[in-house]
Amino acid sequence: MERPPLYGARMWRQVGHLMLNLPLGIAGFVLSVTALSVGLGLSVTVIGLPVLAAGLAGSRALGAQGRNRARSVYGSRIDEPEPVRPRRPGMVAYTIAHLTDLLNWRSALYNVLMLPWGILSFALSLVSVIVLWPVLPVVVRTMAAVDRILIESLLFPGALAERVRELEDDRGTVVDTAAADLRRIERDLHDGAQARLVALAMDLGMAKERLREVETQEDVAVATRMVDNAHGEVKLALQELRDLARGIHPAVLTDRGLDAALSAVAARCTVPGGVKVNVDLAGPDGEPERPDSAVEGIAYFTVSELLTNVSKHAGARTASVDVWRSDNQLMVLVHDDGKGGAAPYPGSGLGGLAERIRAVDGVFLVNSPEGGPTTVTVELPWRTRTTRR
Repeated sequence: MERPPLYGARMWRQVGHLMLNLPLGIAGFVLSVTALSVGLGLSVTVIGLPVLAAGLAGSRALGAQGRNRARSVYGSRIDEPEPVRPRRPGMVAYTIAHLTDLLNWRSALYNVLMLPWGILSFALSLVSVIVLWPVLPVVVRTMAAVDRILIESLLFPGALAERVRELEDDRGTVVDTAAADLRRIERDLHDGAQARLVALAMDLGMAKERLREVETQEDVAVATRMVDNAHGEVKLALQELRDLARGIHPAVLTDRGLDAALSAVAARCTVPGGVKVNVDLAGPDGEPERPDSAVEGIAYFTVSELLTNVSKHAGARTASVDVWRSDNQLMVLVHDDGKGGAAPYPGSGLGGLAERIRAVDGVFLVNSPEGGPTTVTVELPWRTRTTRR
């Protein structure tokens, strides 16, 4: 006679999972207790805390096996947590990162609890299979529920912990981006406007000396040429300062918003067929509204860099920029008919844009098959978290 579904393959997978808790529980208990005891006992020495950090890392690795088994047996659908990433290379940063990670400590607690729970689940499963056959499905289902609760409460990171880690990563990205922008501004000032102002001062000084020694008409002509050269240097220095100021935050963006600012960027793009710009930021009442200034700035510089890439690398004939509001999101779409093949690799320009956009909970998508066309879609929050009510 065919067995009922209660005695099917799923139940036997759960029985095997529960019985496997014992050997894994012994291994996890020995590792965690040994690492914690040795690490805490030697914490007054130089090697104590690194040993403790290594033990916690081992406990976390064993916890990954528990998560994998829970997914395969119980169908848990929670993503794998992000790995521990030290802020800097070196043993000190590694130790601090692992000692301050809550999931490491919860994994160690899980491994300690697994020994008594493994003994209990192994014994009950074995006795139920041999003696309590009629009630085996009920016993297995009950123990499986307890086992799943134990795994998901200790081995899966909570939403709050994941959000804290995400914010920490975003903060690092923002700090690095700000530092890179400051270095760029300093370099542009040093190599551009400052050098021209130094040359201007020298030209004016030489012209001043020449005027003091004027004796012939030729001396006047030479001094006039020096003044003309200095005047040209002044105009170039002013132009470079204006370009630098536009790179920091363009005045047209502050005064007139994204439509005018992006139209100015498109006008400077060297695509042969030009760039079409369409901006529609109407609110629910139909009146145009403006997003947060920080979001406006990110959208502006994103489009500016994307169009610069189109001019330099895409080989496109035409391009377009569409910006619109969708509920509480600012949507940006940049399209070109170039050769394609663009991708946000780490360390690339597109990779940097993706990191900057993710830092404000945005989305950055690139669709660029070989041969083109390329479409970049950006989704930004209309209001940043600091201004939401």
